[in-house]
Amino acid sequence: MTTTAEKRAYLSTVELFKDLAPSEMERLEHVTAMVTCQRGRVFYNPDEPAEALFILKRGEVAISRATPEGKKLIVSTIGPGTIFGEMSIIGQRMHAAAAEALTECVICVMSRRDVEELLLADPRIALRLVRTLSDRLTQAEARLEEMAFKGVPARLAALLLRLGVETDRHGRPVVPGFTHEQLAMLLGTYRETVTTVLNQFRAAGLVEIGRKRVILLDPAGLGRVDNPASTA
Repeated sequence: MTTTAEKRAYLSTVELFKDLAPSEMERLEHVTAMVTCQRGRVFYNPDEPAEALFILKRGEVAISRATPEGKKLIVSTIGPGTIFGEMSIIGQRMHAAAAEALTECVICVMSRRDVEELLLADPRIALRLVRTLSDRLTQAEARLEEMAFKGVPARLAALLLRLGVETDRHGRPVVPGFTHEQLAMLLGTYRETVTTVLNQFRAAGLVEIGRKRVILLDPAGLGRVDNPASTA
């Protein structure tokens, strides 16, 4: 169970709330709930009322959209210290995407009303929120550019390098916890395509594949993968 001191200490490290006075931090602490959520928890779906702002303390969350054909595309994955659901704060009354816990998560939740009062009371926080939205737009543009100009092998190699932040007992980078389907959703392609390319990487000695686990045997080699002619 999270103590009051732990909650306040965490909130003070979040970029959005840094430099708040002790009295402001105390109020923030009182209007914020901190909860633990299991993997698979859906925080919101498209077209649901947007009533809260979420701040991720621990874990990983996927933000996804569905195409008219029903294909799911993960538009971003977010980690600790990140806010999500922020579009509700700028007047968008319904969510346009879904948010789901990829791992067990600890999150802080603030109601829209409390966030709006905080923004009106402190222009610094409003400015930081604008910067956060700008950063998200830049990331989305970079992702679209990557999907337009790079083939699946290059995109998958780059994704594995980004996700390989853990290491095994031999010191090799490891991508844990992702199924082929989830990797495909992150790339905007098909599971069968990801499986085919992973097998190609394995045959080339670039990776070792296990159950929800990819070991990066040759990160430098993955960094050299470039196949813009490949089709999603």
